[in-house]
Amino acid sequence: MDILGVPSQALFGQLLIGLINGSFYALLSLGLAVIFGLLNIINFTHGAQYMMGAFVAYLLLNKLGVGYWWALLVAPLVVGATGVVIERLMLARLYKLDHLYGLLLTFGLALVIQGLFRHEYGSSGQPYAIPEQLQGGRNLGFMFLPNYRAWIIGASLVVCLGTWYVIERTRLGAYLRAATENPQLVQAFGINVPRMVTLTYGFGVALAALAGVMAAPVYQVSPQMGGDLIIVVFAVVVIGGMGSILGAVVTGFGLGLIEGLTKVFYPEASSTVIFIIMAIVLLLRPAGLFGTQK
Repeated sequence: MDILGVPSQALFGQLLIGLINGSFYALLSLGLAVIFGLLNIINFTHGAQYMMGAFVAYLLLNKLGVGYWWALLVAPLVVGATGVVIERLMLARLYKLDHLYGLLLTFGLALVIQGLFRHEYGSSGQPYAIPEQLQGGRNLGFMFLPNYRAWIIGASLVVCLGTWYVIERTRLGAYLRAATENPQLVQAFGINVPRMVTLTYGFGVALAALAGVMAAPVYQVSPQMGGDLIIVVFAVVVIGGMGSILGAVVTGFGLGLIEGLTKVFYPEASSTVIFIIMAIVLLLRPAGLFGTQK
């Protein structure tokens, strides 16, 4: 069966790939949006921290025999802890300075981290096996759906929507948002604002590491795996609106699907379609689709 002259299996296959890419776009842009929206930091280290999550999972499996399911918990904690150290020792000193200083610091850190991993493990990718429970797939009639791909999409949705709910609909989220607007007032209520800021940055970094663990069985674990992806993710954040949690989630999944459809109908534009959309959005709505103009 053909749809608009394209075999249905090819179309749905590309849509599935688009959804998988969109899942990683959403998770990574969510972490960026949390960090920027609550801390006003443009975290260029995010791609390297995504790569670190994948490498922690790889090392846990190959050095300690710790499998995928434990890695989903351990890797975000380990990488998130490194984020806490970075925030306390480096970023905390820059909050009163121009945003450019934080951007330059995180960009430099990303280059250092990638260089260290490249020196230790080389540029070639390392394989990471799909967990036994998620191997195989299901024939849906119109396409074959691998179980692990379905898991990625479902788990990403749960994490993204859960994070949005906590930040937008709970008292903790209200404290976080208030701390960005008036930290002195929040401090007066007995809340340790510096600690809250540190943990928020660590949580954003942990989201990147979680995406890295989930990506490890799909893409090979490589020091370069975060480099190209983070450029696209920054475009996703800009389109959705800098700091917008809902914008990061909706735009991440939506642009993944658009990218998948473009590969079917106009493959030559598949690598640039997101940046074309970003340019159009910036011209028509500089604050982004879900952002607010300040």
